[in-house]
Amino acid sequence: MTAATIALLPGDGIGPEIVDEARKCLEVGLARAGRTARFPEALVGGRAIDLTGSALPPATLEAVDGADAVLLGAVGGPKWDAPDAKVRPEQGLLALRRHLGVWANLRPVKPFPELADATPLKPERLAGVDLLCIRELTGGLYFGEPKGRTPLDGGGVRAVDTLVYTDVEIRRVVTLAFRLAAQRRGKVTSIDKANVLESSRLWRQLATEIGRGFPDVALEHQLVDSAAMRLITHPSSFDVIVTENMFGDILTDEAAVLAGSLGLLPSASLGDGPRGLYEPIHGSAPDIAGQGIANPIGTILSAAMLARHSLDADAVARRIEDAVARALADGCRTADLGGRMSTAAMGAAIRERMEG
Repeated sequence: MTAATIALLPGDGIGPEIVDEARKCLEVGLARAGRTARFPEALVGGRAIDLTGSALPPATLEAVDGADAVLLGAVGGPKWDAPDAKVRPEQGLLALRRHLGVWANLRPVKPFPELADATPLKPERLAGVDLLCIRELTGGLYFGEPKGRTPLDGGGVRAVDTLVYTDVEIRRVVTLAFRLAAQRRGKVTSIDKANVLESSRLWRQLATEIGRGFPDVALEHQLVDSAAMRLITHPSSFDVIVTENMFGDILTDEAAVLAGSLGLLPSASLGDGPRGLYEPIHGSAPDIAGQGIANPIGTILSAAMLARHSLDADAVARRIEDAVARALADGCRTADLGGRMSTAAMGAAIRERMEG
């Protein structure tokens, strides 16, 4: 079997620290399965802007095009946050998603019982929580045109962002949600703002049509504002959530409170083929960058998703996931979880349990 090629894009802030630990875990898992991998590294985000003037340089695109999968850390930070900046780190991430043709972001949320004390929610609220958020990635406000600012007569400025969705974009992500729900507990919650937005009314119409083709999967529609409340008050009532780009961005960060920390949650961005983009859902955490205290678990679990979805290596994914669970059960904790372990120590603890 030929070696896999996994492009590493550490990015900014804590990105290099957490990606390094995830790479080591992936190497151990693949080695135990008799497989090998190459890990070419490339620039993205703020550091790429500093060194090349672009948030997604041509050399990075070349590395990505030659890879079986992409593992990303995080992008952004105060250094590049000037409101009038023409090039911003986040532009590199959005362009990367578009270049890869990934249109669905999968974010599983299943709290670890050992971390019940890490969340402000009552333990009984977390009982039975096992949900999958699917966020559409290519449409909505982040990509709609026109976009920008124009001066107003007599002074002032007008800012415009346009929310656009096509039926193709909606159909493919909602169909994926039904397919995955059929393999889980058989329920899809489609989240929209159909009482206000025309794009949401189209979303709801198409979700209803698609649902008729999956008679064994229950479909419910919910407005995003009430869904945000229910995600905290009755999280176990969800199985698969599917929603548009911005709603998904916000709701999945909210869902991190169920797990106890943003540092725990992975994600996979997938398209029509096996190649995907994998990253933790958290940001670059510039306030703790370089201190060696960031939680690498979200990135390590993203590497597990990479093994499962892009390398067809489910056994490797399960080995990583089981090792994370055992490490937490044994009391391993980084600072965000109330512990004192360093990033490197947590990664080493997980790899030690992968070897068993």
